[in-house]
Amino acid sequence: MTRDSSPTDALQALDQALRTLLPPAYQDTYEQVQPVSMGSAGLKYGPDGLVAWDEIWGSFCDLAMAGGPPHRGTLLEPASPAAIAAEPDACARVTDELCRGLMLVTGLPARRSDTPGWVTLICLSETMADWLVRAVTMENVSARSAAAMVELPAGPHFRVAKEIKNVITSVAKTCHYWMGHIERPQRQAIANLFAVLSREAPLLTPVTLGDAVNDASMQRTNDGAGAAYVRAADGAIAALTGLAARRQQDGWLGIECVSVGQAVWLMRALVTRNVLARREETRLLVPVNPALDPDGARIAGEVAAVWRLAVARGRG
Repeated sequence: MTRDSSPTDALQALDQALRTLLPPAYQDTYEQVQPVSMGSAGLKYGPDGLVAWDEIWGSFCDLAMAGGPPHRGTLLEPASPAAIAAEPDACARVTDELCRGLMLVTGLPARRSDTPGWVTLICLSETMADWLVRAVTMENVSARSAAAMVELPAGPHFRVAKEIKNVITSVAKTCHYWMGHIERPQRQAIANLFAVLSREAPLLTPVTLGDAVNDASMQRTNDGAGAAYVRAADGAIAALTGLAARRQQDGWLGIECVSVGQAVWLMRALVTRNVLARREETRLLVPVNPALDPDGARIAGEVAAVWRLAVARGRG
């Protein structure tokens, strides 16, 4: 997708990218999908007294990627290293239950991650992992991918009916759409799209709590230089779009939109530009990562680009 094309061409390219990414049922209707929840499914237990994770859902809400309601209202993150070190046995019990549930709802292998605070789901392909990390993040559950693996958050404070269920439900929902609705030719088209996007720029992800790879980046966002970095990104976004941007939490900037619909539109558009994005009500969340975007110029430029498209489409 060229980044200097006319608004008409850019909107056509955006629409084509979204048609490639979304399951067929959404390809002609994603502009009309409403973020309406179907309600929360209750837990069911098997004869062994354990949650029967694979027997809970008969259907799922629309994908957040398509404009449906995110599974959570706020982001679920992994526990901090200090919290894990304080309660290692509790964290082990949580990760074991997460792995059991993930295997039941997906049929895929799951194991404890080498990094404390995460569990690893082994996907069918690297493309599936790349798609899931985008889709799960938009459900407001932290996710990161490497090769054909997706890592998902864990922590000693996770409760079966709350955080554990949040992780398993978000994965069950997104895997349901990938494995049950997206056929092999479309999966190849998605792989091709990701390859093109990666040649232009790597996937822009947030600094993630508990991510050893990003420890230095996390420190940079917490020190004086990091604060200046965040202020610069905030200022650039506000200057380029007129939208109010401010630091939301480590790894994310919050941009206030005028409506849920506008936030959804911008979120989807950013994903087609290889930027991980999500929303909380009318707030668009975009990643902060000094390691990948040293001066914040890329995230400001990407937000400005999709904002111009939103204005051209009448979403501004």
